[in-house]
Amino acid sequence: MQETLLALEKMKLAIFAVLASVASAFVAPQVARASTTELAADRREFLSAAASAAGMAAFVPAAHAIRDYENVKYLGGSNVVDINNANVRVYLKMPGMYPTVAGKIASHGPYKTVGDVYNIPGLTGAEKDMIKKYESRFTAQTPSADYVIDRINNGLYR
Repeated sequence: MQETLLALEKMKLAIFAVLASVASAFVAPQVARASTTELAADRREFLSAAASAAGMAAFVPAAHAIRDYENVKYLGGSNVVDINNANVRVYLKMPGMYPTVAGKIASHGPYKTVGDVYNIPGLTGAEKDMIKKYESRFTAQTPSADYVIDRINNGLYR
């Protein structure tokens, strides 16, 4: 009987060992936590780096962009049209100009003077007469890269 009790105790011990090892497989490992002093040091390093980055950003030179184009009034907001910078749709205000003559004016250039539009290759006599009719409403300003790029298609479709 003593042998049976001893065998039973060994079996209990073996079952307990198996259960303990199985249970430990499902427990997350303990991660070493940083001490309060280490966290404070990390925070100081971060704040120091952020402050130096902000300080550098404060000394970035300002961009000197042209915010107000002095000839904007000639881009369609008045009766006078800048033949170097105005969009082709501005000529809708002048009956007979859009789309053929206006397209030719916008496609060629830049023009030094308003009279240079008569040198566009392929202009018919009737088209020259139409330009002559509205010549007093044209001006030839210095081409501006911001507006020349949109002379033919400014992305407005209505």
